[in-house]
Amino acid sequence: MQFESIIKICKDIFTKKAKDYGTAWRVLRTSSITDQIFIKAQRIRTIEEKGNQKVEEGVRSEYIGIVNYSIIGLMQLGLENDPRIELSIEEVNTLFDKYATEAKGLMQDKNHDYGEAWRDMRLSSLTDLLLMKILRIKQIEDNKGKTLISEGIAANYLDMLNYATFALIRIEEGTV
Repeated sequence: MQFESIIKICKDIFTKKAKDYGTAWRVLRTSSITDQIFIKAQRIRTIEEKGNQKVEEGVRSEYIGIVNYSIIGLMQLGLENDPRIELSIEEVNTLFDKYATEAKGLMQDKNHDYGEAWRDMRLSSLTDLLLMKILRIKQIEDNKGKTLISEGIAANYLDMLNYATFALIRIEEGTV
């Protein structure tokens, strides 16, 4: 239920921005989406390390941005051969739900195997895991999407979506 509550918050923001801006993000290459996620994760880490911030938006909004950009990344991968820039709100909401559901299924499978270990992790560790996943994606992108044994870009986007959701759950609980 907590996962679904966080996803609902993220989707609400995503939908409102889609109504304001359309789907201008369709012009972004996956490498640009990865860089957007990197900027957000790096800002979170900087705030964690410095203990303060000068820009009013807090880390919560950055984690929401990571969830939404991870879903945008998954959408872009799924729409790779689709030349359209503008997609309807209905279509992007359907795609949002598809990838959020996929991430939830992955989370449930991993929670089965690992327990809910993420609940005992430091928020800073979730941030570090996000940054590691970003660096992995950058390496895969530099290798033109080819891997020898490792998960691909989509799997890493799903993991980042889940890590950011875990962080948001912890923030909402006040357990950080």
